[in-house]
Amino acid sequence: MSDKPDNEADRSSRRDFVKAAVGAGLGITFVGCESIESDATVTEALAARDPDTTRADFQRPVVVNGKRMRVVDIHAHSEVTDVWPLIEGHPALGGDNPYSPNPLTKASDINTRLAAMDETGIDIQALSIAVGQYFHWAERDLADKIIRLQNEKLAEVCALYPDRFVPIGAVSLQHPDLAAAQLQYAVRQLGHRGVMITGSLDGEEVANPRFDPFWAKAEELDVVVFMHPRNFDEGASRFQGKGRLDNIIGNPLETTVALAHLIFEGTLDRYPGLKLVAAHGGGYLPSYIGRFDHCHNSDDRGCRGAELKRPSDYLRQIFFDSLVYKTRNLENLIFEAGVEQVVLGTDYPYGMENRNAVAHVLSVPGLSDAEREAILGGTLEKLLKLDKA
Repeated sequence: MSDKPDNEADRSSRRDFVKAAVGAGLGITFVGCESIESDATVTEALAARDPDTTRADFQRPVVVNGKRMRVVDIHAHSEVTDVWPLIEGHPALGGDNPYSPNPLTKASDINTRLAAMDETGIDIQALSIAVGQYFHWAERDLADKIIRLQNEKLAEVCALYPDRFVPIGAVSLQHPDLAAAQLQYAVRQLGHRGVMITGSLDGEEVANPRFDPFWAKAEELDVVVFMHPRNFDEGASRFQGKGRLDNIIGNPLETTVALAHLIFEGTLDRYPGLKLVAAHGGGYLPSYIGRFDHCHNSDDRGCRGAELKRPSDYLRQIFFDSLVYKTRNLENLIFEAGVEQVVLGTDYPYGMENRNAVAHVLSVPGLSDAEREAILGGTLEKLLKLDKA
């Protein structure tokens, strides 16, 4: 990711494009902190296909056809470094420090975060803990201390900036009954709007019935469960070499496998009221859902599991973040899952962040203003109960 600012030639070229686009009546505008050539009516226009994901084209506030959009990001990580004294020297870390070379300034410094949000058009972030700071090896008492500290710190920060942040905390999923209690405390006492979990626990599927106490509590509390991958360690030997395949293939594969098990093991039938949000567009599930349906319909060699309906029907029970990087991929996600199931995600502040997530949504042709508003923030306003902030 490059943070190099545009030069004057770049800005001039963009201003020329903006004027032409606005003159063509494309209808989508951006109102920023600065006007272009002192003309407040000349603003950014409808994004072209496949906008540059490393550069922000739409700053805050974002306006569509004269209507102010409240842009909400479900996929925004933070770090609570206060946990370090609790775990320093623990044998499970193998001498590693999960906060080194972290804490990243972008993850831990509020002023840096707010400036980045303004630059990229984000009004509200749902703050979660960085996935590398989920310590599933922790025994019960230590796990409880870690989670309480993380969740209380998130709540503290969000309380200082209630118009910019809401917390979605962590739980000790390796201890399912404790995780259920932690979730209830975070929601009822700390004001959390949900929780983030990983797609598996050291190879154990979250569809395992032993995790049902957690799923039952999440459904009871009517809160978001944001599922985020943590690599796909089973593929480690194949991911060696160039290209960070553990990330670009492993992470979406982890989510795909987790969702597939939740479908075929019947978890989504047992808990139909779950507000499950899958990171990275749900991995490969939406784009290859036809193969899942065929297998279900044909029951080829025992292909049908405990699911009560076609796998594609479950896409209407799952929400997916928009973090798929290309316009055509986002179009397909919307086509397969439905526009009402897609929400904005950026992956702030790490290297895979889409800094142009607003432009990504605005690059999809054929959406109504209401549909754009839903993806940019309207759906998450409901899921995260922002009206109660």
